[in-house]
Amino acid sequence: SGLLSRLQSSAPTVQTLSSSKSFSQNIPSCLWKLGRLNHVAIAVPDLEKAQSLYKDVLGAQVSETVALPEHGVYTVFVELGNTKLELLHPLGEKSPIASFLQKNKTGGMHHICIEVDDIKAAMTELKKKKIRILSEEPKIGAHGKPVIFLHPKDCHGVLVELEQA
Repeated sequence: SGLLSRLQSSAPTVQTLSSSKSFSQNIPSCLWKLGRLNHVAIAVPDLEKAQSLYKDVLGAQVSETVALPEHGVYTVFVELGNTKLELLHPLGEKSPIASFLQKNKTGGMHHICIEVDDIKAAMTELKKKKIRILSEEPKIGAHGKPVIFLHPKDCHGVLVELEQA
């Protein structure tokens, strides 16, 4: 028993994250909730080629192309088991995707979209926390739901879209 007690007293202590309590202690209560990842958006210079990659090469279910003039983009959604990819292509000269593709000729990740349960409450609280929102009011996004975008400089270099769930 002397060996066992020495082993027990000299064994390193390991802390586990067995409960979510340790995570939630540091999260302030909000009037709104952050939900699941809705999609990752990828700007593409050739929409047909990108559709073909995901559909014909990788075997994914790919939507038809939809024009969203208010956002200056064509969108195509690629269905994945747990989320979606949104392929974005410029619609018009003033498209934000056109300027993105001028800097990134081969395309690349443009933004992530996370669902929220109350977009207006999220906007109010985020403004109080000095997070810049790129529009005064939500716009209707590709899923027919209100969306806002958060300034990438306030989100560690990532353009974040919040969508009403």
